[in-house]
Amino acid sequence: MNDLFSIQGKTALVTGGSRGIGFMIASQFLAAGAARVYICARRAEACRAAAAELSATGDCVAVPCDVGTPEGVEELATAIEAREDRLHILVNNAGIAWGEAVETHPIEQIDRVLHVNVRSVFHCTQRLLPLLRAAATVEDPARVINIGSVDGLVIPFWPNYGYSASKAAVHMLTRHLAHALVGDHITVNAIAPGLFPSRMTRVVFDNPEVEEQTVAVIPMRRAGTAEDVGGTAIYLASRAGAYLTGVVIPVAGGVSTIDTTRQVVQ
Repeated sequence: MNDLFSIQGKTALVTGGSRGIGFMIASQFLAAGAARVYICARRAEACRAAAAELSATGDCVAVPCDVGTPEGVEELATAIEAREDRLHILVNNAGIAWGEAVETHPIEQIDRVLHVNVRSVFHCTQRLLPLLRAAATVEDPARVINIGSVDGLVIPFWPNYGYSASKAAVHMLTRHLAHALVGDHITVNAIAPGLFPSRMTRVVFDNPEVEEQTVAVIPMRRAGTAEDVGGTAIYLASRAGAYLTGVVIPVAGGVSTIDTTRQVVQ
């Protein structure tokens, strides 16, 4: 049973890994025995500090860069190619959000969110394909895990129009890439998280009243934890998930099962 969910000996990259869900997944990968985990983030100091913290559990390497730009993706890929001849797991987690009423929502923020959240997923996957192909076998495919959102599955509680559209796009891109890469023995799946503590959700967790109201809407009556999202990622990255591709898994405490339109903040 231990071998079924093992990722020992595997090398992983988690974009946006310095905080939030990316940090949670990186920490769980290392705890599960990953040989090495690379994390990247735009803020160099935060990226290096996170890698130093994660290195208490295993081998974590910081690669500060902005995957929202072509130059950043190239910098990331070049840095990994200099140290590795294969990459077993790519987690496309880097993303941004913006929330504002529809009447005043800046169009430039729609463009920015779509650009970072969708384009970077495709570009990172495309650029790292040689390393993923080098790691892939019939029995143990290379894995691409895209981080979508429950907001791409149901009407969000918040007026985050570009974000919800971008995550719905990530879910479809996941399916499309899964079909395109299945012959290369690369699986492509997505996790659609709900509410997790992060900088992106600090508007909830910084206000006890808002947190209480938000958690009350979640059928399981709690926010997610590192074990929840990390465990799902480990499943997708291990032998247990080797026959799964093109799937979007909601990890949202049941939010994907309810009528969220009754709770929407306009």
